[in-house]
Amino acid sequence: MASELVSAAWLVRHHRDPGVRVVDVRWYLDGRRGRDAYLAGHVPGAVFLDVDGELAGPKGWGPGRHPLPPPELFAAVRARAGIDDRTHVVAYDDDGGSRAARLWWLLEHHGHQGRVSLLDGGWQAYLAAGGPSDTEPVQLSVATALVRQGRGRRVVTADEIAALAPGEAVLLDARAHARFTGEIEPVDPRAGHIPGARSAPYTGNLAAPGGVFLGDDELRARYAALGVKPGARVIVYCGSGVTACHTLFALARVGVEGELYEGSWSDWSRDTARPIAIGED
Repeated sequence: MASELVSAAWLVRHHRDPGVRVVDVRWYLDGRRGRDAYLAGHVPGAVFLDVDGELAGPKGWGPGRHPLPPPELFAAVRARAGIDDRTHVVAYDDDGGSRAARLWWLLEHHGHQGRVSLLDGGWQAYLAAGGPSDTEPVQLSVATALVRQGRGRRVVTADEIAALAPGEAVLLDARAHARFTGEIEPVDPRAGHIPGARSAPYTGNLAAPGGVFLGDDELRARYAALGVKPGARVIVYCGSGVTACHTLFALARVGVEGELYEGSWSDWSRDTARPIAIGED
């Protein structure tokens, strides 16, 4: 799975290039709407895709708050965004790529043949680099809808997690550490984490909150310290399968193809028969 970053300076020069499709994936847990942020200012030519309505399936389609969209739904989303197999997609948000990585993962999972990149440093870096902005929504000619099933073993279920033998996989929790320990739980039914998981907040992939990614050597050292050794099976979860994609992106940069627990904590915590752990262990 490719894992490519482009710089803000690159995007300032190339956002209007034929074959480049810039996608705004801003999304918030605090009640703000990503589309409102997009309409207040976005990269010229960028289209907006909503995490809830377009990068997730309908409620009840699959496990958790953000089940993976059905292949037919995602194919239609790609088409509306003007993305075909020749398109170089550059996704951005304003939180270090934590939302944009969901689009990267979905495109890779559904067999996109073109390049898929994240904007390193996101919207803030683009503005700081002198990038122009626009407030008009972008309407595009619809591309051909290409329906593909997901590729390979990249998605796991709660039952598969529960059946893991000790040491069979490294299970990484990409949520904030305070949610991992159970000190807070702002969204889901129970606080804590899956027993045996290791706390690996996605923010640790960045040089500063909302900023650019760490260098590859730093990422490699970070995940080695978390038990990710050559050949290890790595499974990642978060609250609902969104920010876990940021960690999967970081792992891919250092040559590790992790797997996504689709339902994540929103799925696990709803089932009172599933054990939970509190604290650091």
